[in-house]
Amino acid sequence: MSATPFDPLYQATHEATSRFVNLRGLRHHLMCWGDPATATPEAPLLVLVHGWMDVGASFQFAVDALRARPGFEHRPIVALDWRGFGLTENSGADNYWFADYLADLDFLIDELSPTAPIDLVGHSMGGNVVMLYAGLRPQRIRKLINLEGFGMPDMPPEMAVKRYEEWFDALKKPARLKDYATLDEVADRLKATNPLLRDTHARWLAGHWAHEVGGRWVLNADPAHKRPQPLLYRLPEVLTFFRRISAPVLFVEGDQTLYFMFFNGKYSRDEFIERSKVVPNFTLQTIAGAGHMLHHDQPEELARLMADFLLAS
Repeated sequence: MSATPFDPLYQATHEATSRFVNLRGLRHHLMCWGDPATATPEAPLLVLVHGWMDVGASFQFAVDALRARPGFEHRPIVALDWRGFGLTENSGADNYWFADYLADLDFLIDELSPTAPIDLVGHSMGGNVVMLYAGLRPQRIRKLINLEGFGMPDMPPEMAVKRYEEWFDALKKPARLKDYATLDEVADRLKATNPLLRDTHARWLAGHWAHEVGGRWVLNADPAHKRPQPLLYRLPEVLTFFRRISAPVLFVEGDQTLYFMFFNGKYSRDEFIERSKVVPNFTLQTIAGAGHMLHHDQPEELARLMADFLLAS
């Protein structure tokens, strides 16, 4: 039984409709607020991509807040479930490759906005994807918003052998994710990871984060995502992408983020600031009272920053 009551449930003020599209042989799930076909040069399509172990529904709170901002009442918005997350099909492979997210995004834009540039938002892993993508396809992005996609420590070549050994070993073990007895337990898990998450929001998210199978609640994620990738994070390559970005970039961080703590001194915020200097048109904003999941913690303030940035000439 859950130790925390989750009542009342968050009530979305702008319900999304589900749409499925085939991208590179996989059935991908989209949450759509409005019809992408109604996008115009003045109000382009806004595409949202989530982070690792998350789902597109994670943006619901921010979308509700954004819809209340002048100029965004009817802007078409789409949130993608990455391959192997949410309601998008699993790849069927024994692990996932970062480059596939970039290719999936390119095919998604082909599907939804083949001729007109879009506005693009990514959180965490999704933030890292959109930064690389904007360097690969600069002509396809009008404006870019990165939510806590700080990147990773540079990995020297000497790490390659160990990374491959770890990958081999992980492939030989079953990949598993914990399941839960009740939906409230899933919500408790979300709150344990993010103590700033409101009870009402946690219970709503839990219903999109997991589904019931045989009386247990199972996360909407392929366990293969837990396996490491053998490829190194090479900063010189990453910076090459960054330098090619032509769209204005807004980076938003939470003032209570714990992101850099996980690298045990191998990567710092100061190093991130140095990297960002190569991005031609880069703005950094910090949201008070927010951690890494700032679109959950302070969706209203995030929506204000997003709207101001996207509407600025």
